Amino acid sequence: MTIRETNFWLETVEPPQVPVRELPQTADVAVIGAGFTGLSAARTLAKRGVRVLLLEAENVGWGASCRNGGMVLSGLKLGIPTLLARYGREATKKMYAASLESIDCVEALVRGENIDCNFSRCGHLEVACKEKHFEDFRRSAEAIHREFGRRLRIIEKPDLRGEIGSPIYHGGLVDEASAAVNPARYVAGLGSAAMRAGAEIHEKTRVLDLQRNSRQGQTGWKVKTSRGVVHARNILVATSGYTSAVTKPLQKKIIPIGSFIIVTEVLPEGLAYELSPRNRMIYDSKNYLYYYRLTPDQRMLFGGRAAFFPENENTVRESARILREGMIAVYPQLREAKVEYVWGGTLDFAFDIMPHAGKMDGMYFSMGYAGHGVAMATLLGQRVAESMLTGRDENPFAEIPFPGAPLGMYNGKPWFLPFAGAWYKFLDWIS
Repeated sequence: MTIRETNFWLETVEPPQVPVRELPQTADVAVIGAGFTGLSAARTLAKRGVRVLLLEAENVGWGASCRNGGMVLSGLKLGIPTLLARYGREATKKMYAASLESIDCVEALVRGENIDCNFSRCGHLEVACKEKHFEDFRRSAEAIHREFGRRLRIIEKPDLRGEIGSPIYHGGLVDEASAAVNPARYVAGLGSAAMRAGAEIHEKTRVLDLQRNSRQGQTGWKVKTSRGVVHARNILVATSGYTSAVTKPLQKKIIPIGSFIIVTEVLPEGLAYELSPRNRMIYDSKNYLYYYRLTPDQRMLFGGRAAFFPENENTVRESARILREGMIAVYPQLREAKVEYVWGGTLDFAFDIMPHAGKMDGMYFSMGYAGHGVAMATLLGQRVAESMLTGRDENPFAEIPFPGAPLGMYNGKPWFLPFAGAWYKFLDWIS
């Protein structure tokens, strides 16, 4: 069977019906990007009577929001000991609490808006590729219990069979707070919810230029798009890994990194249970990591940084081969399973591997989710919208520095990605 170079999730969803209408001349807020961040913010603003336009270059959820593995994860990309050392106890406590709140935020939205997206509090399992990594799990679990009063479950190697049907790992760490979702259904439902609240979405409307201006005595923005010009009092940049030179100050702080996924044929029920007895969201401890899960119809979804460059025809095809080899290394049981789908997308990493949200050069923004965007983008979209409404920023990620590249060596074009990929592979070898 030929592998289809298409996103499996998109075949499970009816996209929201977005009416085509003339672009208005004015808006209170123009949101650039109709993914999790932009839709969550627009829904929040519209519910408060704000006239908000979502300007999307493609279609609702076209970017990372529908291309990911559907993992709604607790925590951040960096471990708690690293966060404590870098930011101190109080800031880390706020950021960790926000990561837990972000999952509650998704669940409340799903329930409140009646979004049919297979949301399930199944928990996540992080597996240790080396004995040293398992000892790091212990230290992390101890720090989380000591600092925040939460108990995560350490899984010793002999007990891993109850969590995963693979013999290659040295132990695991389970957090029951995490969840699963069909991301395409979730983002489609979020789009419909934003429109019901009164937000106006304009698909196939690419932003070409932004200029500060004054109109009728009010300062704001002149937003030039492929379909006309809008004057908005405020703008929110919600473009994540697809941030362009239109917002150069933000583009210079975000690294677009490719992530790729394969999905197998539907597996026999017994085999699916053997692979993942508790149906966890699973990822490993490497820098060049794999992440995997069962889909609601019992396929194996297996993803990773098979290539650091963002998706194109060549990286997607090569990734199918690399990921299949990785999947069989983890699960030899799947050697004969047919891979039916492969696709890629682009994640947004900041140089400090942290989320950032707030205001820069007069622009509101939220980005840098580093693979934790399903939940965090939903929450931070709401938080940034609330800061527009109240003038108070109660988002802990606005309080930390947002660094760019050392010595200004990055202008938004990630020339260094091949070297970064080689470096992370080297770190995985030696650490």
